[in-house]
Amino acid sequence: MKYLISAAFGLFALGTAAQACPDYSQWGDSYSLTGSQMRKGVYLNVVAGGENYIGNCRNVTPQTDIGAGYFTTAPDFTLEISGMSGLALEVAVVSDCDSALLINTASGTWYYDDDDNGNYDPRIVLTRPADGYLDVWIGTYDGDYCDAQLQLETFRR
Repeated sequence: MKYLISAAFGLFALGTAAQACPDYSQWGDSYSLTGSQMRKGVYLNVVAGGENYIGNCRNVTPQTDIGAGYFTTAPDFTLEISGMSGLALEVAVVSDCDSALLINTASGTWYYDDDDNGNYDPRIVLTRPADGYLDVWIGTYDGDYCDAQLQLETFRR
């Protein structure tokens, strides 16, 4: 009986792990930023990577391309942004590995990128970001972990 319970628990644990995905209802490191603060650039250090393979996550349906990548469940950053009227927001990553970027905006829209910043680093430009919460995950394409920096900058549209 003990082995049957252990086997059942093992199957439950495997099933639960496979279901883990990025979850915007959780909170990452929190910052309040205005559009004018980000005009000068804001730089936040982070370790890129995660345990959840994005290809298995049905709850994440990006408006931009979707590819491979491993991300944490909770966002790396939960940003409360304001003063965004008339501005675009560039969200980029510079890292020591092949990083990937996942964003969930205040409107609930998902964005993903892998290499648009060059050197295997991601970049997403939000052309009309709304005031509110922006959840940001910095993952890696291949499941490795590495040092990375999130870079946020606004500019006039």
